[in-house]
Parts: sequence; structure tokens; C-alpha cells
Amino acid sequence: MRKKILTTGCLLLAAIFTLSAQPQSKKWTLDECIDYALHNNITLKKNQLQKLSSLEDIAQSRAELLPSLNASTNQSAVYRPFITSGQSTVANGYVQSSVDKVYYNGSYGVNTNWTVWNGHRTHNTIRRNELAAQQAELDSVVNARSIEERIIQLYVQILYNHEAIAVSKQSLEASKLNEERGKTMVEVGKMSKADLAQLSAQRAQDEYNLVAAESQVKNYKFQLRQQLELTEAADFDVAIPTYTDAQALEPIPELITVYTNALDHRPEIKNALLAIESNDVAIDIARSGKSPTVSLNGSFGTNTTSMSDRGFGHQLKSNLDLSVGATLSIPILDNRQTKTAVNKAKLQRASSVLDLKDKQKTLYNTVETYWIDATTNQSKYKAAKVAAQSQATSYELLSEQFRLGLKNIVELMTGKTNLVQAQQNELESKYMTIYNIYMLKFYQRD
Repeated sequence: MRKKILTTGCLLLAAIFTLSAQPQSKKWTLDECIDYALHNNITLKKNQLQKLSSLEDIAQSRAELLPSLNASTNQSAVYRPFITSGQSTVANGYVQSSVDKVYYNGSYGVNTNWTVWNGHRTHNTIRRNELAAQQAELDSVVNARSIEERIIQLYVQILYNHEAIAVSKQSLEASKLNEERGKTMVEVGKMSKADLAQLSAQRAQDEYNLVAAESQVKNYKFQLRQQLELTEAADFDVAIPTYTDAQALEPIPELITVYTNALDHRPEIKNALLAIESNDVAIDIARSGKSPTVSLNGSFGTNTTSMSDRGFGHQLKSNLDLSVGATLSIPILDNRQTKTAVNKAKLQRASSVLDLKDKQKTLYNTVETYWIDATTNQSKYKAAKVAAQSQATSYELLSEQFRLGLKNIVELMTGKTNLVQAQQNELESKYMTIYNIYMLKFYQRD
């Protein structure tokens, strides 16, 4: 018997240690969700690759300021099987003769070219590529802000629906209690079975509402997990912070203040301004098509041939030639190419100005929507909080009166419905106020 007790004890200890050793499901905070998404989102990683590509364009355009240098050589072999007399070849002004049926020629050269002036086209190209790199960086920030905004929205929905589940559970417990009371009253003849059926239907409806609320939370968690791109996190869960009434009742920032700060900090506005600046540079680049181009060039080369009776080294030295020169190219008629390029660049700038105005209008509408929602929901929350307290007191009195037979089932169910609705209104207005105030601060962030 003692051995059996020891064995059972060991098994229990092993089970306890096994359970404690199992990793607990991680509960993600809002900051952890945002940080993880910003480091692992595929779209943001592609944006970084685009930025690196833009940096390569900058390096390439800067290299255009330097001279180019290239070396070349050509080696050729010639076979003339039916030669009957001496053959001659001219190399660098020298006549070489031989009666070889097989001979070769070799040439060696180094060439350089440097564009000295092209109407600032190269410098403007560098500037345009630098602006493109800044725009690529801002594109990444725009996408990051969009992802962050969506995560905040889903997180708040999860928090709201999590508390809504608690309300649904309380409502279900109250329905179960009323149903049990109804059964007792039917047994003593104080209630009809028809009335009891209504209480049972109310309990079943509350069970359905609870399942629906839990399903809604699971759906929002699934959407949040998709935003984080977690493919193997079936046990994904979020930490549930406690939000106080003070957070829902804090002062709401002024609309014009939020909008003014957003204009200074929002990446989409900065990007639109950079687009206009880039268009200005593009106009200058197009205008440079009218400017002359000045370039310097130089080369040196030599050649060898087997038809010469002189040595290889002597040929390289004696056939060496050096040259240096300058080229001036003046455009006169270019079939309207420059004018067309300038006009199209101006049209693109006009389009970018309209894009900026459109983004400013969209930003104002977004900020105003958050501000109106924050103001409206804060007022709703103040009223809903009082209404929920009143409905709770009223329902307690109705329940007691129903138990004493002073109120009928219709009045009880109406009171319960009003209480649940008031509690839901309080929760919704509370979390919507907190969310919209948070977003007003979010849009002012640098």
C-alpha cells in the first residue's frame, strides 16, 4: 500500500512539473504588436529594398562626374595559303612586308572621356536621385503608419469586445437565474408555462449572444495575427490592459492644432512636397537639352604584327601614339525633343501640386473625423455611464418585484434588455472615445 502511495505521488509530481514546464501562451501588448509588425512586415521589407535601389542610383549618378577609362586590345590571325609574292601591311604609317602565309596583327589602346559641362544635367540628376531616395524612405514610413493604424484599430476592437463578453456573461447569468425562478413559480402556480418559455428563450438568446461575442473577438484576433504575419500562432492572444474613466474623459485636442501639427509631421505630406521639388529638378534636367556639351577625351595605343622583322617590344614602343582632344556639341534642331520634355515635366509638376492638395484635404477630413468621433463619443460616454448606473438600479428593483410577483415577465425582460443595451452603449462610447483621442495624438506624432 505504501509503495502504491509513493508511486501515485511521483506521478502527480511529474504531472505538475510537466505542466509548469510547458510554455505559457504569450499575450501581446499593443507596443509589441506594432514593433513586431514594423520589423517583419513583407511590404516594409520591400520598401527597404527600394530604398537601397535608390541609393545605388545616387552612387551611379555621382560616378558620372568622373572621367571614364577603358582599355582594349584586338588580336587577329590571318592565313593566306596561296600567297606567291611578298605581302605588305600598313601599321601606324609604317609599311611592313613579309611572305608569311600565316601572320597576326595586334592592337592595344587605352581611352578616356570626361564630360566637363552639360548644362548641370549630371548635378541635377544626382539631386533628383537623392530626392527619390528620400521619397522611398517616406513611402516606407507611410506604409508603416498605415499598418500601425490598422493594428491600433484591431487592438481596440479586441479590448472592447472582450469587455462585451463580460457583459454578455453577466446577462446570461441573470437569464439563468430568472429561468430558475420561473420554474419555481410555475411549480407553485404563480407563473404560466408560456411565461417560463419566454424566460427560457431569453436565456437561449443570451447564450447565442455570448457565443457571437466570443466569435467576434476570435475574428479580430485572427485579423490582428494576419497584420503581424504570424502564420503559426494558433494560440495567439493579447494582453488586456485596464482603461480608466479618466482616459475617456481627458481633454480632446483642438482640431486646428491637430491638423497643423499633422501637416508638419505626416509622411504622406512630406512625400508630396518632395515630389514637387523633384519635378522642379526634372524641369531643369529637361531644359539642359538646350545647353551645349563640352567633353575632353584622350587615348594612347600601339600595335604589333608578325610581318615586321622587328621585335615585339620594339614594335610596341615605335608604334605608340598619344592623342588628346576636346569636343563641343551644340544642339540646334532636335525635332522638338527638348521642348516636349520641358512641357511634360511642367505638367507632371502641376499634377504633383494637385496630389499635394488632395493629400492635404484627405488629411484634414481624416483628422476632422477622428475629432468629431472623439467629441461625440465622449459626450455619449458621459450620458451612457449615468444611464447604465440607472438601468442597473432599476433592474435590481424589477428583479426583486418580479420575485415578489409585483412585476410581470414582460416588464422584467424589458428592464433586462434596457440594462444590457445601456452597458453596451457605455462600453462602446468609452472605447471609441479612447481610440479617437489616441488617433488624434497619433496623427501629430513625428
